[in-house]
Amino acid sequence: MAQEDDHISDVGSTFDFKGFVLKVLSYWQLILVSIGISLAVAYYNNVRKLPVYRLGNSISIKDDQNPFFTTNTSLTFNWGGTSDKVNTAITILRSRSHNEEVVERLQYYIDYKQDGEYQRVNAYGFTPFRVVADSSAFQAQGNTFTVLFKDPETFTLSTNFPGENARVFNYAAKEYSSVVVEKGKFERDYKLNEHIDLPFFSGRLMPTDKAPVIGKPFYVQFKHFDGTVGRFKGGVSVNPQERGSSVVNLSLAGNNKPEIVDYLNGTVRVLSENMLERKNLFATKTIRFIDSSLAVKSLELQTVEDELNKFRNENQIIDISAETGKLNTKLTTLEVRKEDINRQLAYFQTLEDYLKTREDYSDVPAPSVAGISEGSIVSGVGRILTLAEERRKYQYSLQENSPVFDNIDRQINAVKAVLLENMDSSQRLLRQELQEINRDIAIAEAEIRKLPQEQQDLLKIQRKYSLSEKTYNLFLEKRSEAGLVKAANVSDVMVIDTAKDTGGGQIGPNTQLNYVMALMVGGLIPLTFVFLLVFLNTNVHNAQEVTRLSPIPILGLIGKSRLSTNLAVFEKPKSAIAEGFRGLRSSLQFMYKKHGVTGAKTVLMTSSVSGEGKTFCAMNLATVFALSEKKTVLVGADLRKPKIFDDFKINNDHGMVNYLIGQETVDGILQKSMVPHLDVITAGPIPPNPSELLMNEQMDTLIEELKKRYDYIIMDAPPIGVVADALNLVKYADATLYLVRQDYTKRGMLEVINEKYMKGEIKNISFVLNHFQHSAKYGYGYGYGYGYGYGYGKYAQYYGMEPGPREKLKTWWRKTMRNFE
Repeated sequence: MAQEDDHISDVGSTFDFKGFVLKVLSYWQLILVSIGISLAVAYYNNVRKLPVYRLGNSISIKDDQNPFFTTNTSLTFNWGGTSDKVNTAITILRSRSHNEEVVERLQYYIDYKQDGEYQRVNAYGFTPFRVVADSSAFQAQGNTFTVLFKDPETFTLSTNFPGENARVFNYAAKEYSSVVVEKGKFERDYKLNEHIDLPFFSGRLMPTDKAPVIGKPFYVQFKHFDGTVGRFKGGVSVNPQERGSSVVNLSLAGNNKPEIVDYLNGTVRVLSENMLERKNLFATKTIRFIDSSLAVKSLELQTVEDELNKFRNENQIIDISAETGKLNTKLTTLEVRKEDINRQLAYFQTLEDYLKTREDYSDVPAPSVAGISEGSIVSGVGRILTLAEERRKYQYSLQENSPVFDNIDRQINAVKAVLLENMDSSQRLLRQELQEINRDIAIAEAEIRKLPQEQQDLLKIQRKYSLSEKTYNLFLEKRSEAGLVKAANVSDVMVIDTAKDTGGGQIGPNTQLNYVMALMVGGLIPLTFVFLLVFLNTNVHNAQEVTRLSPIPILGLIGKSRLSTNLAVFEKPKSAIAEGFRGLRSSLQFMYKKHGVTGAKTVLMTSSVSGEGKTFCAMNLATVFALSEKKTVLVGADLRKPKIFDDFKINNDHGMVNYLIGQETVDGILQKSMVPHLDVITAGPIPPNPSELLMNEQMDTLIEELKKRYDYIIMDAPPIGVVADALNLVKYADATLYLVRQDYTKRGMLEVINEKYMKGEIKNISFVLNHFQHSAKYGYGYGYGYGYGYGYGKYAQYYGMEPGPREKLKTWWRKTMRNFE
């Protein structure tokens, strides 16, 4: 019993792999067509796809120290070492602002095209001209300009305006506008190198080394700036050669080699120039500061010199005594040192205010300008500038609220705190020294006041002159040092390999991969289609499936009939169909013998639903018995929808119903058929209460009477899965044959008969597999393909209901398809 339960529990859950393979093979034409179409599409794409190239270049980010760099010329700072420079350079190369600058310099927002074999292709580097656009003027964005040479110097520039307004863009100001144009086609002749000044185009076409082809058009278009930048920013691959290495490899893929080469070399050139500019930033700012100071000191020195000469001329004093000169020299030295200390204190005060009130530290001059060489001060300022530069570079790729900025700001604040403490300590020492110098100056001035007034005035002017001269010379020296540092600086970017077209670099399209993908897709589509057919189709497909789904034995198998009549055995007694019914007859004989059935034998034909071939099998099984010269009667027990009278060409005016209600006798309902030894009892008029009539005692009398007269009684009963009529007839059957039609009967329908079989409501039941083929596709119908209509909807006629439009349409479709078989 447990095994039988297992059979029942598997209903509807099976997947027949072998059947699936056979089903796939049965659709070999579809598979071949699908693969053929996929290969054709792949070929179409392959011949039209443009080649894709990937080129690259290599650079080294090195810490190239200035050979003139000393502790006294500390106008540059080491930005965190080589490793930090590499990371900074990679960040810059990937940044939007850097790529914007490259696109602007190369004017890559201008697109060049020419006619290819199948489409317009990128003609950058292959045109006999190069557009030099005025970036400060407005250019028509999106309009295609056609350049057609009439001779080697003259060309026709043309474009088309669909409306009276054209959208223009200023690539310098990054702003849109619109201009009034003449609707329709614009066309005008120009010469190479001639400036073109139009409301929608401003620039000139410069000749290249390519000779123009007369009559061959070229196409120029101003592209969307941000879109162009985004394409190159996302396309350039920037990666260090290995972890911790100073070598950086760049690569870019595209359809045009010259465009790739120029962009890669251009992005490195812009990086190198910008890094050198940043490296010279402090020297440049220091030189600017010194130049402004020199101008002031030069004017001051000239004024004091004029005052000194005027005093000497007016007072006829040529020189002073040696003792007085020594006193003057001492006092001058003290005042020079005093001015130097005041300059350092002023620098400290400026730097302190700057650190406390500013967040941008790029304008801080080098401490050496003020004569400050203390290591802690110089390194502190350098560290703050390093962190500030690092923070500025991260702004290209990170959002302002990123935790990285908070970390850098904390480091800057920590360095500022230490620097401010060191500055405070240095200022205290300088103020102490200043007090001592002021005391020495006061002593020296007291001695000078003992001299005559004229000598005092002369000494005062001479000290002022000497002080201005020394300060001027100091600034000249610092200016010279800054100039040497700036002149000797070189970029930290060293090009190892420039981008170059060496004849290779093609990476696509991968035509072989496309064909492989076409084979896979072309095969996968029909496989998926067949899988869905198998997976979604819950019909019974083969005998093995029936065996697995139900413990009820299979008694026989009937193939598909291709005859135009349902009396297949009578019309073609030597056909395969006839042999199938003879085999069923033999199996029934064995079954009767096994169960000890003697005398007249009854067979009940039923199924799950309509359309499974009960009537067809009942008529032919009865014919087989009759042809063996056994007295046989075919009883049309399907009172809801009688059918068997049509094929035997007899009437249905009176039949089983008339007998059950007492209107006719057995002899009155028996009708002869064209088959020898075979009589037929039709159902008769459709009654309002078929189930009650079959439960009538007259039914018992009818069966008993028929057993006396015939050897075999074949009953064509209604479907047991729809109505209960068949259950009233089971008790009269010595053998119940349950029809299962291939690719029609649902697997779930077997649950009903399994349940009744397990409960013992039906005994001596066997399956007959109808309409079975070994390599069948999913379909319906055999021969005439009989179908019923039970219950609500398609089964309405069994309940005395007229079929609806949907059921009538299905019936018409089945009849139409049968005519083509």
